[in-house]
Amino acid sequence: MILMLAGRLDVRTREFAVEEVPTPVPGPGEVRIKVGAAGVCLSDVHLIDGPLRPLYLPGDVVTLGHEVAGTVDLIGDGVTGWAPGRRVLLQAGELRGETVYTRGVDYDGGWAEYALARADTLVAIGDDLPFEQACFIPDAVSTPWAAITATAAVLPARSVGVWGAGGLGAHAIALLRLIGAAPIIAVDPLPTARERALEFGADLALDPADPMLGQQISQATGGTGLSYAFDFAGVEAVREQAIRTLGRLGKLTLVGLTDKPVVITDGTRFSYLQQQILGHYGSEPAHVAQLVDLVEAGRVEFSRSVSEVLPLAQAATAVDHLRHKVGNPIRIVLTP
Repeated sequence: MILMLAGRLDVRTREFAVEEVPTPVPGPGEVRIKVGAAGVCLSDVHLIDGPLRPLYLPGDVVTLGHEVAGTVDLIGDGVTGWAPGRRVLLQAGELRGETVYTRGVDYDGGWAEYALARADTLVAIGDDLPFEQACFIPDAVSTPWAAITATAAVLPARSVGVWGAGGLGAHAIALLRLIGAAPIIAVDPLPTARERALEFGADLALDPADPMLGQQISQATGGTGLSYAFDFAGVEAVREQAIRTLGRLGKLTLVGLTDKPVVITDGTRFSYLQQQILGHYGSEPAHVAQLVDLVEAGRVEFSRSVSEVLPLAQAATAVDHLRHKVGNPIRIVLTP
């Protein structure tokens, strides 16, 4: 039996460890990937700490990692169109019937030397895209891209507020600038995050604790208020604040996850201005493919998003760095 290293979580005890496990063998319709890089997401931290729990995991232990890129290593029966050595990234999940199963949550993911993937979840990438940047396109980039282009359907030359300039929010700012949104206003309590928001393309970066925030947004939008607002923080107070800054027909899209209720303090104003609150989760496979095409066309690149690269054996350290925001990370990446 050939063994490999994998970052495994016992969802009952919350014990996480990098340990040796049998190297998987692809079944019919599957491909084995030699992992080149895997992203560390706040969702992984939430899985380890407890707020997030798998819905469809058949057992109690799972290899984490839903952001994965690497090379095709071994082909299962019935798979066509893929050959060993092909560079790929993996969709963050797969559709089984009407249910979406998330990689690294509901089945084993890519914090490992090798990972299995259903053949239809592979996306080919070119030689010029490093694995360290490719791995987090599914989720860290595709989630805000889908929220912007599909759920909120942001139009060019319209004002947008982005609450939370972390991994998702920073990419959202860059993508909003790509499609021509203006002005783009970032809101984050951390000075370093506000600086990063400006570097990624925000026109204005504000502190949510500033008592003049509403007035500043009104001035930046010519008194009309925001056309769109995005909550990438998943914080109750953020949503209340964002709603108050919306203008007529304004939309608030909830991307950050929380079980707290959404409170509309002035319901009459909300209805009079015909505002909307939209829920958003993840992305579709087409959104990942679009982003890969944009990378190849030279429209976007993600080198500045890689905050730290650590070996797989130090996965627990990577989680701790993200948990405590060491170095104000956008994406920490693991390499086997």
